Amino acid sequence: MPFADEMINQGTAERLAKAIETVAPGASLDQLREASGSLPQLALRERVDALRAGLLAAVDGGYFELAAVVRAARAAAPDFSGWIIWPVTSAVAASAVAEASDAAFDDAMDLLAELTGLLTSEFAIRTLLQHDTDRALARIATWTDSDDEHIRRLASEGTRPYLPWGVRVGELTRHPGRTLPILSALYRDPSEYVRRSVANHLNDLSREQPELVVQTAAGWLTDPDEHTKWVVRHGLRTLVKRGDPGALALLGFSAPDALEIDGPHVDRDTVAVGEAIELHATIRNGGTEAARLAIDYIVHHRKATGAQTPKVFKLSAVTLEPGEEISVRRSHSFRLITTRRYYPGLHEISLQISGVETGRAQFQLTTGASEGRAERRPQEDRVVP
Repeated sequence: MPFADEMINQGTAERLAKAIETVAPGASLDQLREASGSLPQLALRERVDALRAGLLAAVDGGYFELAAVVRAARAAAPDFSGWIIWPVTSAVAASAVAEASDAAFDDAMDLLAELTGLLTSEFAIRTLLQHDTDRALARIATWTDSDDEHIRRLASEGTRPYLPWGVRVGELTRHPGRTLPILSALYRDPSEYVRRSVANHLNDLSREQPELVVQTAAGWLTDPDEHTKWVVRHGLRTLVKRGDPGALALLGFSAPDALEIDGPHVDRDTVAVGEAIELHATIRNGGTEAARLAIDYIVHHRKATGAQTPKVFKLSAVTLEPGEEISVRRSHSFRLITTRRYYPGLHEISLQISGVETGRAQFQLTTGASEGRAERRPQEDRVVP
């Protein structure tokens, strides 16, 4: 999978220009082709914006002219798919808002639904949601009955409060419960592609509305299909990491009151950036009933100020019968990555069992010759999550 800044490049720009030229030979493509040369210096969203501006300059007769050209390109241009669709959908949404008519708005919603299967319209739909949230949500609600899984997924993914790479829609972050009817219509969808989006959307909602999310998930579990438990588990994953009592109880995890825990222990007192440390622990069920446990571990990273910030990592979910004992072991890497900065000094590791943190093991993180160069982490695949 390419890195984010390689997804939209000069080749993408040229393919877009050729597609437009195929159906609108009189269009002036100078700005679009000039934008191609500026792409290497731009970040991903800036690249989208540059190609969108070039497309709008090439087709400057208003929304309905642009919509006609886009639909014609979809029908006639064999290369009209993939990453060129992001700037196209962005142009469609921006032009509809500029047109400032209900007819343009509604047609743009329809056009984005038509295009979403060629890549995704989830980013562009945010522009229309920002412009008129009520009108957009009413239209999106009808998509949950579509025969096209891409359109049904767009209903969920495009309305996520914290969509990766997507602009924030104030109304959805201020009132996150507004999208629950969409999720409730889709949580038993036959497509895994759609169900995964529903679970990720539910997880987004849990940031601000944990009680509402647990209540919603509990309602789904009263009318489940064979996939509902997975959707709920995946949708509650952040709440489980936080140790939310309602989420843990709903998923059937036991309180760790009767456990006998030895650890965690670490295999060294000092580890250099670029190396790994191994933690291990033994957990025994000293109670008289079986215990279902969510076992995570927390790395308490040192910050520049000397304070610590915790990061939870998954280990396993297990059921221990009375008297049963398990050993857990995990190697944790401190390799350099672009999404985290390490500060030398005291760090700690603890276990978190069914939401309850255990004692901590301490070690020193140091800089060293093994530090090397930061690993560039690929971006999440937004097409097929």
